[in-house]
Amino acid sequence: MTLTAESVTMSFGGLVALDGVTLSVPDRRIVGLIGPNGAGKTTLFNCLTGLYAPTSGRVLLNGRPLPADPAEAARGGIARTFQNIRLFAEMSALDNVLVGRHTRIRQGLLSALLHGPGFRRSEAQAVERARAELAFVGLPAEGRAPARSLAYGDQRRLEIARALAGDPTVLMLDEPTAGMNATETATVRELILAIRERGIAVVLIEHDTRFIFSLCDHVHVLVRGQVLADGPPEAVRADQRVVEAYLGAT
Repeated sequence: MTLTAESVTMSFGGLVALDGVTLSVPDRRIVGLIGPNGAGKTTLFNCLTGLYAPTSGRVLLNGRPLPADPAEAARGGIARTFQNIRLFAEMSALDNVLVGRHTRIRQGLLSALLHGPGFRRSEAQAVERARAELAFVGLPAEGRAPARSLAYGDQRRLEIARALAGDPTVLMLDEPTAGMNATETATVRELILAIRERGIAVVLIEHDTRFIFSLCDHVHVLVRGQVLADGPPEAVRADQRVVEAYLGAT
């Protein structure tokens, strides 16, 4: 699966948040987005996940236009986490992941209402998958603890488990290591590499450039809503325009 933005522009009244942004996310690749605050990174994420309809340009998923509908994007194989944690705080960790898994369950109304054999079988399979995703991200598979009781880094990983439960082919991570210490950041790095090994492409926004350059296959630098530079990490890091506009100020 390939996710592509073609000359995407996003305006809010007189404010141009994105100005002709083009990028591609191939299969099994880790793509990084960096840039100063206000560069348009999260706005681009919102366009790539169907939350915003671009003012002009288009977003393509496997060569087909992506509708401005997050549910359609999720069904198409795009999942995301957010810059600010968005968990159901009073629900258990397991139930939070089940929310993500239920986007893939297809049950008839009658079976769901009557809790028939098909419904019970689907629910058991969903629970099994949710527990597997909890274990995959390094959390207890039983998932009994309420989300609010988990440590900050564990909540971040719980969000990733919930996203993975929806069987994405592209996973969008908005600042997944924000607020983490060095040990937690290293754990997330290994988790992202493991996600790629599952055949899932990853797109991530991060302000930690060392993290980005050590992890990504390709990096895009956004400045004032435009792609200033893109390429392999070593080429982007050495680009004098990037040093002057962003790296030199960080």
